[in-house]
Amino acid sequence: MGKQQEEELDANSVANVKTNTLLQIQSLLPSFTRSEQKVAQIVLTQTESVIYASVIDLAEKAEVGETTVLRFCRKIGFRGYQEFKLALAQELVNPVKNLHGEVGEDDSLGIIAKKVTATNRQAIEDTNALFDMEQLERCVELLNTAGTIHFYGVGTSAMTAQDAKYTCLRIGLRVDAFTESHLQAMAAATLGPGDVAVGLSVSGSTKDTIDSLKVAKEAGATAVCITHYRRSPITNVADITLLTAAQEGPLQGGSLAAKMAQLHVLDVIATALTMQNKEKALTYKERTAKAVLERKY
Repeated sequence: MGKQQEEELDANSVANVKTNTLLQIQSLLPSFTRSEQKVAQIVLTQTESVIYASVIDLAEKAEVGETTVLRFCRKIGFRGYQEFKLALAQELVNPVKNLHGEVGEDDSLGIIAKKVTATNRQAIEDTNALFDMEQLERCVELLNTAGTIHFYGVGTSAMTAQDAKYTCLRIGLRVDAFTESHLQAMAAATLGPGDVAVGLSVSGSTKDTIDSLKVAKEAGATAVCITHYRRSPITNVADITLLTAAQEGPLQGGSLAAKMAQLHVLDVIATALTMQNKEKALTYKERTAKAVLERKY
């Protein structure tokens, strides 16, 4: 990569932090104190009014002290309240909206289709905005040289783990996916230095996946997590954290947007690995395609 490209990537990374404030707040939400969460909810739900509010106004709306508002601003990466408001104002030029949440009972099928499509598209665009290029490059380098790669996931993330396994197999990586807690733990114990374990959890709080990453690390492997929340139990275990933008509530275990966000991260990684190993990847793609050729009509 040339110096100019590196400078452009660095500039884009800085710009992403400053122009995706709402995404950052959503990602950090569980790590805030109860008082800070009150501020966050006001900012997320009343963004337009907040950019015209003083620090005292916001504190009164959230029913917290001014110091809580200032602490909240620093926690999401700003030096003060005015810098925070400026970033919000810039973001309102291209606001992040969850149109899926606005589907109404009276919406026609055509309108519902458009809103769901917009939400899924937004999940990918927002995930791209949250990419930390340094973390992403480290992940690609580790997977490229890994002896063995494991993907761990349960529930909806189990399907993503399986998909990641199939994708990596096609480009010649030594990979497996485990979606049952006991198998995850046993498989993790067989890893060692030079191996990589990837844990998938939208909430970042899936106990089985987190426990398996801990076992893998204790065995000497490097732990990677793909999650929505920047500060969550799984990020405390992982050596590398890759964020996804789409979130899902307790009653949204099958959120397609969240799954698409995970798949987007994995697709970027797989594409980068393919480009770094073109000949090997092409060879294995041909081999795997021939292996299943007779199973098709």
